[in-house]
Amino acid sequence: MFLNSVLVVITDLAAGLLGNASFRRHFHLLLSALLLFGPLLNLWVSHYSVFAKRTHFLYRVFLRSGWGWTCIFVGSFVFVLSFSVRRSLALSLRHLSRLAVAGGLWLGFRKLLCLLENATGSCYEPLSSTLDLASGTNGEQPLLLLREGETKEACVRSGMLWRGYEVSEDALLLCLCCLLLAEETAVFGPYLSLGGPSGGPLRILFLFCVLLLSLWVFLLLCLLAYFPRFPTQLLGGALGCLSWRVLYQGWYRLRPSWYCPGRPGVGVLSTQSNQDETSEALCETNANEIN
Repeated sequence: MFLNSVLVVITDLAAGLLGNASFRRHFHLLLSALLLFGPLLNLWVSHYSVFAKRTHFLYRVFLRSGWGWTCIFVGSFVFVLSFSVRRSLALSLRHLSRLAVAGGLWLGFRKLLCLLENATGSCYEPLSSTLDLASGTNGEQPLLLLREGETKEACVRSGMLWRGYEVSEDALLLCLCCLLLAEETAVFGPYLSLGGPSGGPLRILFLFCVLLLSLWVFLLLCLLAYFPRFPTQLLGGALGCLSWRVLYQGWYRLRPSWYCPGRPGVGVLSTQSNQDETSEALCETNANEIN
């Protein structure tokens, strides 16, 4: 009983924050500020910290499978929320299709970025230490250009160095997942205020989504502070924010149909009465006018 009360209090507070219109309008600005000023933290953080190692548990387990973790928790939350209200499998699948669209966009970006790196980069082999001593280089190690036709994967696998134009996939993924989580979980606050059923499983799934959102923000901050690559991370974050803008602020605002899954909460928050649906539309209109 005590744990359930604690769960209710925590989820109610988190739902109130994520459902706040001001938070939703400015969350992408917070991520933009992190991308711009986060690398400056490298001047103060300790390079002997556990987070300064790429082999850290959080990087290996969560970051490398970031999209999978996001789909598992967000997909479960969206399905349980929509199905518990309408008991409609078609409605639940329509809301889940937003994740499928975002996943396809993520895979497409990965393929395009890989092609970009292979097209603009070159493979280099470090010169031997003997040649380094003969040339009198004490600082940076000189590089020997090998073949222009080498791919990045083959070059790195051979133990050589790849130099080329790249965009940070980690920053892209983390920004996209953060914005997606914020959008999909924002409906829980209005859902509770309308008196929707909110049992323990639904609240636990929502809490997991909130914790995952906090983890993605923390990992983004760690990457910017301990592994700063300012131009590439900024471009990756910009692509993530642009993807969110096109999907959630553009396409998904259209009326739900066979080619559009609709906004989060459409068909779920309007189940109480037509008046609730009208008030939701008015709130959205007012928010658009403020923007």
